[in-house]
Amino acid sequence: MQGAITAIITPFQADGSVDYAALDRVIDHQLKHDIDGIVVCGSTGEAITLTPAERQAVVGHAVKRVARRKPVLAGTSASSTAETVDFTRKVRELGANGALIAAPAYNRPQQEGLYLHFAAVAKAVPGFDIMLYNIPGRTAVNIATETIVRLVSDFPASFTSYKDATGNLKQADELLAICPHMAFFSGDDAATLPLGALGAVGIVSVVSNLIPADMVALCRAISSGDFARARAIHRKALPVIDACFTESNPVPVKAGAALLGLCLENVRPPLAPIHAKNRQAMKSALTAHGVLA
Repeated sequence: MQGAITAIITPFQADGSVDYAALDRVIDHQLKHDIDGIVVCGSTGEAITLTPAERQAVVGHAVKRVARRKPVLAGTSASSTAETVDFTRKVRELGANGALIAAPAYNRPQQEGLYLHFAAVAKAVPGFDIMLYNIPGRTAVNIATETIVRLVSDFPASFTSYKDATGNLKQADELLAICPHMAFFSGDDAATLPLGALGAVGIVSVVSNLIPADMVALCRAISSGDFARARAIHRKALPVIDACFTESNPVPVKAGAALLGLCLENVRPPLAPIHAKNRQAMKSALTAHGVLA
């Protein structure tokens, strides 16, 4: 697996329930632009505010809608190892192609605890693809290079890919050098180009909810070694990327998706509605980019 993978939003109706008709539009928008895969129920999908039943329903719905045309990864992160194991088993049964799993949030495990957590999942669902997700800004703990290498060495059939949202290019380069056969993905849209230059194979993207064709083209330009084209695409996308992060993700990207007619901009508490000036910034960025008339 490589290229542009979209961490899709979970649309909500006015009453806060999951809007499955809008979810279909979101997925179809990705398939129309030949995205390389989707992640459902990640942090961009507000998984932490979904009930267990809703998470299963959203994953199952997405798997059926995609219908094997592209890989579907399901976010199964939880602060409890038992809960992570249980939900990873369920998404495999639902037909997902793999799981995206971040370090457990809030309880700040030691590196040995992180190893035991991820190892427990690998043992429970042997051979199921797991994308390790390192995002210390949300989890309050960094998965050390040594821990990742140990997991890849002990469970090579499970830990096949990695999503990096550390903002640490030195650590990223170190891991790329040590584990060249693990599919390394940027977890930060703005870092797609620099990490691609170091050897990353793609991006798990927020902005591709809005401009999927650009992120697909960017990844393909990097893969082919056409860095002049990659720089041009990167610079064109940057204003939209910036607009996606004026507030906590996915508040701005949902506002952008609403402007594109894909869904309502509703988020679930404790996230608040987008500020008017940031909605306008998103509208301006999408208009200047050319995707919004």
